[in-house]
Amino acid sequence: MADSISKALIFIMFFLLCSSNSHASSDVPFIVTHKKVNLNRLKSGAETVSVTIDIYNQGSSTAYDVSLLDDSWPNDAFDVIGDSISKSWEKLDAGGILSHTFDLEVKTKGVFSSEPAVVKFRVPTKAALQAYSTPILPLDVLADRTPKKKFEWAKRLLAKGGPVFSVISIMVLFVYLVASPSKSGTKGGKKKR
Repeated sequence: MADSISKALIFIMFFLLCSSNSHASSDVPFIVTHKKVNLNRLKSGAETVSVTIDIYNQGSSTAYDVSLLDDSWPNDAFDVIGDSISKSWEKLDAGGILSHTFDLEVKTKGVFSSEPAVVKFRVPTKAALQAYSTPILPLDVLADRTPKKKFEWAKRLLAKGGPVFSVISIMVLFVYLVASPSKSGTKGGKKKR
């Protein structure tokens, strides 16, 4: 009885393993979208936001009619300068990367969070699909920032790497002393008695 149950369990596990492999190897694009934001303070006191959205196809087939829309930036807080907040491409091949960058001019001061960008694409056998970008951390635009002091980076580097630098210096000095020839002998190389 136990032998027949174990054979049935092995058969079921084998069937599940084979069926999961057939689904894993199917031709489907897998779209991953990453949204990055950089704040740029201008000398005039104004600030711009540079938004870059990278779209990756990690799947095994091509995605067609790829379109991007990032309309989560309110018009009363931001003006679009340069490129548009939307873009479309004919296709994105398997393993391919698409990128879109646009700039925004900040009009009002405050903390702002943006929604993820939306990417729509099509595969030949299915209806239109969509993916969402990664969210961004809240932005504190036009905030009063303390000016960065010169050599602040060197101070942080020494604080973090100072002990490691000291240990490495001591080890190098020790190896030098052990490996260097001794100078206690005379010029002739033999000691006189």
